Amino acid sequence: MKQEIVKDIQLRKGMKIDEIVKQLYDSGGFTAKKLAQGVDIIEKMIEDKNCVKFLSFPACICSTGTRGVIKELLKKKLFDVVITTCGTLDHDLARVWENYYHGSFMVDDKELYKKGINRLGNIFIPNKSYGIVLEKKIQPILAELYKIKQKWSTKELVWKFGKQLEKEKNKEESIVYWAYKNKIPMFIPGITDGAFGSQIWMYYQEHRDFTIDLLKDEQELSDIIFNSKKTGALIIGGGISKHHTIWWAQYRDGLDYTVYVTTAVEYDGSLSGAQTREAISWGKIKEEADNVTVQGDATVLLPLMISALFERI
Repeated sequence: MKQEIVKDIQLRKGMKIDEIVKQLYDSGGFTAKKLAQGVDIIEKMIEDKNCVKFLSFPACICSTGTRGVIKELLKKKLFDVVITTCGTLDHDLARVWENYYHGSFMVDDKELYKKGINRLGNIFIPNKSYGIVLEKKIQPILAELYKIKQKWSTKELVWKFGKQLEKEKNKEESIVYWAYKNKIPMFIPGITDGAFGSQIWMYYQEHRDFTIDLLKDEQELSDIIFNSKKTGALIIGGGISKHHTIWWAQYRDGLDYTVYVTTAVEYDGSLSGAQTREAISWGKIKEEADNVTVQGDATVLLPLMISALFERI
């Protein structure tokens, strides 16, 4: 076995982020080396013209400034398909119209409740910035869509809401807007699990023929998968968005490129903590695929990884 010497990272004023990332291979630093591998795999995936590229992420990071990183990936058309959760629509749309605020993990949550403030980690979300504004804005849009037709897939809903944002001054900050603008399909398999889904349910109370066609989404995903030569994915976090991505990939013999970024542990058997090697056993990632699991907080790692990627491409 060839022995490679551990080298110190050399820092200097004015260094580009990618210069630092490339040194992480030689530094041998635990997660740092995996981060460097992740950037290389994403770059290789992006440059592979035969590869359909999936971006999967949970809603929580969209309540933070990391939303801006996701937005840039879609604005630059670096991914072909997005699979995410209902809460992404909640936070992305709410922040077009209202602000979220810095908070603290160490706070009296009972007092926050009394003040009408919801805590997401160390992000404070006032009721007026979430449920109240979403109901005010979403219900009229649903009424307009109902006049067009009564059955919608989640991909269609996302694009229609993106189009509705064209008149908003903050539209270019929105993930939904760029998915619509660049015609990137965004699928929400758990569409009822959030405020956006609750608004659909509320509208349904007096419009029983207004329905969500999830099987149309699945058919479109099927067509994308079976028409692809290769597939790859950047999968942030876990849950339904992660599983739905790798679940469909197995029908095309597994992903050719895979990068996981997660804080979840694998010893409890959860899908969120399962590493890429476990997905290989299911045929969700190919045996010979370029793959790595990068452990850490995506709000820290993703800006570094994507900044390095942008410097390369």
